[in-house]
Amino acid sequence: MASSRSERPNIIVIYADDLGYGDLGCYGATSIKTPNVDRLASRGTRFVNAHSPSATCTPSRYALLTGDYAWRASGTQILPGDAPALIRPGQFTLPHMLKNAGYATAIIGKWHLGLGDGKVDWNGEIAPGPRDVGFDYAFFMPATLDRVPTVLIENRRVVNLDPADPIRVDYRAKVGDEPTGAEHPDQLKFCADPEHSNTIVNGISRIGYMTGGKAALWKDEELTDQLLGKAIDFVAARKDSPFFLYFAMNEPHVPRAPHPRFVGTSGMGPRGDAIVQFDRAVGALMEKLEELGIADNTLVILSSDNGPILFDGYEDQAVELAGDHKPSGPYQSGKYSIYEGGTRVPMIACWPGHVREGHVSQALVDHVDIVASFAALVGQGLPQDSAVDSFDMSMPLLGRSERGREYVVEDTKLMVTTGTKVASSGARILALRSGDWKFIRGSVEPHEFHGNAIGTLPQDQLYNLARDPGERENLADKRPDLTRKLAGWLDKIEQAGRSRP
Repeated sequence: MASSRSERPNIIVIYADDLGYGDLGCYGATSIKTPNVDRLASRGTRFVNAHSPSATCTPSRYALLTGDYAWRASGTQILPGDAPALIRPGQFTLPHMLKNAGYATAIIGKWHLGLGDGKVDWNGEIAPGPRDVGFDYAFFMPATLDRVPTVLIENRRVVNLDPADPIRVDYRAKVGDEPTGAEHPDQLKFCADPEHSNTIVNGISRIGYMTGGKAALWKDEELTDQLLGKAIDFVAARKDSPFFLYFAMNEPHVPRAPHPRFVGTSGMGPRGDAIVQFDRAVGALMEKLEELGIADNTLVILSSDNGPILFDGYEDQAVELAGDHKPSGPYQSGKYSIYEGGTRVPMIACWPGHVREGHVSQALVDHVDIVASFAALVGQGLPQDSAVDSFDMSMPLLGRSERGREYVVEDTKLMVTTGTKVASSGARILALRSGDWKFIRGSVEPHEFHGNAIGTLPQDQLYNLARDPGERENLADKRPDLTRKLAGWLDKIEQAGRSRP
């Protein structure tokens, strides 16, 4: 059992937002240069069969922090900015477990797991939130870059809020007299689809309406520097005792408005520039660990919450400027999709002297296993009724074994397009990955939602990923016995209510 300081590393999880399998140099990207992330990979183990728990953000983050598949819980879809807290006080979590092991814990960056109990008072104490589920310190965005309120919260209060200018937020009707993108497209840095054309903040229209809080509004171009500064402050202040930092970065989620020093650096427009900015922030954090003398005693995990997307509501030329770049690498589709591009993500583990250096791992791993794997590393047990889908993958994580999971369950909500609008129908789609095979459970008829289903069919699908990584040839009719076997296995996992023994 781990007990000494040297046996209990500092732990940093760097969680990118919509970063694809093919978006990094170490995963084959040539159009975008990511030297800092590539260096991290060269010093550790790079996984080529790693998965986010879902093809969308909120469910992946829920699974990462709880060790439970999000589809087992109600309400775990992409949340509006004023949604109630999904993870409740008293619920077992990753930071809770690490606190029990003597770690100082922090989240810095994107939360997007809901706040409060149903109606948040943005002008007072905001709870429950990260501080109520295991984090000692929290400096975070309530939801996403493209959702109001566009403010930062430190622990339980909005940063820089002027009491004389109270915040009001509504996702159903306009509040106040702030201009919207739909009404004043002339005030925008770039145009947006109808969903993203509500209240304008910093020249960018958002999802939802808000008024007030002018002194507290973030400036998109400065946000990454601000979050990086807080991350550096946290690790510097706690360099002499174990800490856990969940650094949930924004890049390359929309709206993409990188700092001016990164504009034009990728040759691929704002999305590419945002990835360059992400890479530099990772490099700066690693340099600080070196400077503090704690790099060799820090386990760093870098990954992404789901697959990539080019156009996601804003006309920032991501599609037009992509050229030959393939954000999902050899896999089909990306964010929102049940195909591999939706959940096959880059993942790197680095801990000098402990994680195998320069290794490329074929092990099948999933972010839902982070809880059990970290528990094994720091000598903590798991309650029987918690982290019910999390398996100990510490040996593959350290690059010491190629034996990963026997299977992963992939998840998304059925997303449909109607005109220019993309929305969730509420229907869950589940898939089972095991070995070379992938089974996708047939979903409802797309026409029932008056749009085009993204990444699913009414009938079951079966693919051999070793021969067909792009999931082009559905073998369900040719291999009916295997299709039934995998379908039954998925049904059993779903109905059991847990997968960890």
